[in-house]
Amino acid sequence: MSSPIHVATQKPPADRAASEAEAPCCVPSTGSESLPVVEAEALALRFKAIADPSRLRILSIVATSPAAEVCVCDLSEPLNLGQPTVSHHLKILVDAGFLNRDKRGVWAYYSLVPGALDSLGANLSSALTR
Repeated sequence: MSSPIHVATQKPPADRAASEAEAPCCVPSTGSESLPVVEAEALALRFKAIADPSRLRILSIVATSPAAEVCVCDLSEPLNLGQPTVSHHLKILVDAGFLNRDKRGVWAYYSLVPGALDSLGANLSSALTR
């Protein structure tokens, strides 16, 4: 039979233990260089707007449209959603600054806001590296 292995523990010297007890375990951050609450909330709202599969598909459909715009009437079928649901998603994307809305008679046409998606990535990058 093998004998159990005992691990010897060493205690730090008294003067080292005393200095460790006096030193703070961590230095609290002041947060002065961090992302301000208002900016964080605005950025989170923009990310929340695209954090939905239907909204991402809407952006993709608009971005790949040969005319660079899509009528609201042309979105229900490819998304397999009712018109009220599509309109709700479009409103969120417009409010978040990703889509422009152009009303023509009874129809609304949507196009990408130039640079909106690029600015989202840039805003996140600069917010995290402050």
